[in-house]
Amino acid sequence: MTSLDKPTEDTQTDEARTDDARAVTEAALFEAFGGVRGMVETVLPGLLFVTIFTINKDLHWSAIAALAVSLVLVVVRLAMKDTVKHAFSGVFGVAFGVVFAMFTGNAKDFYLPGMLYTLGLALAYIITTLAGVPLIGLILGPVFKENLSWRTRNPGRKTAYAKASWAWGLILLAKCAILFPLYWWANTAQLGWVLVTLKIPPFLLAVWLTWVFLAKAPAPIDVFAEMEAEERAEKERQAATSADHGEAPSAGRHRREA
Repeated sequence: MTSLDKPTEDTQTDEARTDDARAVTEAALFEAFGGVRGMVETVLPGLLFVTIFTINKDLHWSAIAALAVSLVLVVVRLAMKDTVKHAFSGVFGVAFGVVFAMFTGNAKDFYLPGMLYTLGLALAYIITTLAGVPLIGLILGPVFKENLSWRTRNPGRKTAYAKASWAWGLILLAKCAILFPLYWWANTAQLGWVLVTLKIPPFLLAVWLTWVFLAKAPAPIDVFAEMEAEERAEKERQAATSADHGEAPSAGRHRREA
């Protein structure tokens, strides 16, 4: 192999930076969206509800079982001293569905709050992107320790967040376009099984597209590291100023004694 065939240090460094950026992006997405466990916690209550309702057509037992498993997931999280935000969001979602279905007496209404939430989230992704503040950037900015620095200081990253937010918005709208007609035309079991089936694939597609866009974007600006650096520099300046003020009187005293 000639020297021209060998990769240069710059090329190797660029590849290493790319790999690091992808690893950081994967870790951030995993943390933000809960990973495999978060998906299980999202799917399990609805799956249990539709399974029991398909078997015995009993709204009350189906609702109680879904709510009970949601609470168990929270207790497990608490016992393991793990983050509970995904489990708690699942409990609130199931609780709203249970209350709504019990109030109307229509088992299909168990799914309606979640469907409305999905529609609202889709519109939020699209509207915030059109407003120049893509929602996915607001969600992931703190995870990447960049907060809102991407809005004014990192245009390439803002573009990536905008693309990702468009992806989330359009995917969720497509999901709503399937579910809402079924809410009116299908029975409870049919709607439930379709909804459970559509829980994970659209989510994984949106997460994968987010990863693709962000992996190619410029690295995030760590504003926390910048603030820490500024604090250290300020302390060093204060220490240097104090040292200068302390040396001046001493030097004057020596001159007077001489």
